[in-house]
Amino acid sequence: MDEIKVRLKWLIAFRVVVVTLLLGLSIAFQIAKNELVFAYYALIVFTYAITIAYAVALRQLSTTRALQQFAYAQIGVDLLLETFLVARTEGISSPFLTLYVITVLCASFILQRRGGLIMAGVSVILFGLVTIVQQRGWADSLGWFSSEPLPPLTTLQAYSMHALAVLAGGFLSGTLAEQLKRADQSLVETEQGLSRLQAFHENVVQSIPSGVFTTDGEGRLTWLNRAALDMTGYETGAVLHRSWWEVFGGKRDNAFRKVPDSFEVESQRADGSRLVLGMTLSPLTEGNVRVGLVGVFKDLTQMRDLEEEMRRREWFAKIGEMSAGMAHEIRNPLGGMAGALQMLRKEPTIDEENARLMDIATREATRLNAIVTEFLRYSRPPDLNLKECDLRELVDDTVALIRHDGHLREVQAVTVHHGEHVPMIQVDPDKMKQVFWNLATNALQAMPTGGWVTISTACRRVTSGKRSGDIVEVAVQDTGVGIKKEDLNKIFFPFFTTKQNGSGLGLATAQRIVDQHGGWIRVDSEEGKGARFAVCLPVEAGSGLRLWHEGREPWKKS
Repeated sequence: MDEIKVRLKWLIAFRVVVVTLLLGLSIAFQIAKNELVFAYYALIVFTYAITIAYAVALRQLSTTRALQQFAYAQIGVDLLLETFLVARTEGISSPFLTLYVITVLCASFILQRRGGLIMAGVSVILFGLVTIVQQRGWADSLGWFSSEPLPPLTTLQAYSMHALAVLAGGFLSGTLAEQLKRADQSLVETEQGLSRLQAFHENVVQSIPSGVFTTDGEGRLTWLNRAALDMTGYETGAVLHRSWWEVFGGKRDNAFRKVPDSFEVESQRADGSRLVLGMTLSPLTEGNVRVGLVGVFKDLTQMRDLEEEMRRREWFAKIGEMSAGMAHEIRNPLGGMAGALQMLRKEPTIDEENARLMDIATREATRLNAIVTEFLRYSRPPDLNLKECDLRELVDDTVALIRHDGHLREVQAVTVHHGEHVPMIQVDPDKMKQVFWNLATNALQAMPTGGWVTISTACRRVTSGKRSGDIVEVAVQDTGVGIKKEDLNKIFFPFFTTKQNGSGLGLATAQRIVDQHGGWIRVDSEEGKGARFAVCLPVEAGSGLRLWHEGREPWKKS
């Protein structure tokens, strides 16, 4: 319907142009010869008037059948006007006979071959009537035919040639119009098929759970599927035309790999979190010419985290077995040594120097026994006594204890900031107080010349790819000496310490307790600028957030 309506609009416009040019030129010639004919003016005015009427009527039509009938009516009126014009201008010798052919061509264009042949037949009949009237002289009294009638044979020959030309034009133009219509339909169907095929292929690629990207010949990204964007956290505009190794590989050396090739690479998401990818590169070719690369990758971060978690659990199990034997092998003789030293210390004949040395030995034996006991507690943590708790209250209790037990010096200060809408969660209150105590005392010890320790609580949402969850975060931030970059990946190892009298089990114990609660500790520190330890605990117990949240490295930013 829209197509025939557009063609009718073209017909209306074309009619105005043709009438203006042909009749306008005729009037110009008549003015030059001082032979003005009123009929030309009337015909032009009438044509413009019905054209306006056509344009108005066209807006009211909404069905294909009505538009076709309207087209037949318009073309029929055009043939009548052309017949009138031919009759007024020498009949069979009229210079306007070509208008019949033009009108038939327009009919074929709009109404296809059937409409073109019908209009060709009508024009032949109308022209035949004009020829008969002229030949018989029936309208001589009107003065329409300015030329003398032609001989009958010449008239028949002229009429036959004109009729043949009109009919042939109607048939050929109609046939051509139908072929063009079929070609257009075939082209539309082909385009629709290609569009469906393209959409299908795109949907297939977009639905693949693996990340897929393509590059140009210089390694710049030209396209990424939805899974690739979800895994990396990037928006399309942020990575297009960037080097693929800059986005995924992190090292320019990866750009010079021979393809096809498969490898594993550690990268980063848009938020800076760790991302381990298993990637396969293949050449992208056009006509056996390599024009770029096709990369397919999977997110192996969770798998590597689980592997690391299993290794860590195996390590803890071995430590537990070792610590049980070590407790018997060390604590029994150590107790005997301490008792013997105490007995010797009571001897009246011992001099002052030996007494001092025995006091030192007794004190160190006691310290060693405490370290062994703490290590045994670390390697075999007891079961948790979970209760519904408000972490803000646990933090307040811990801070009150710190302020009254002598750990806090005059040049140090501890402030607390609690966030709003922090939910109650299931924790072991005594174990969690131990975590806060260890972190707070470490922060105070990291500020030998004074400073501020700020403990804050908040509820926030963490996201990794399509997975997300709510956590309660308790952050302990100090203004102390900070942590050296090379020590960041060691601070949670048992017995690692940078303090002279430290056991190296404080942070390790804190992390072990937080692990038992299904949480994690995140660290942000720079040497000379203090440190921030954030204890992150899932609101929903057993949600498994710790295993997939932003990698296993506790020293990366939260």
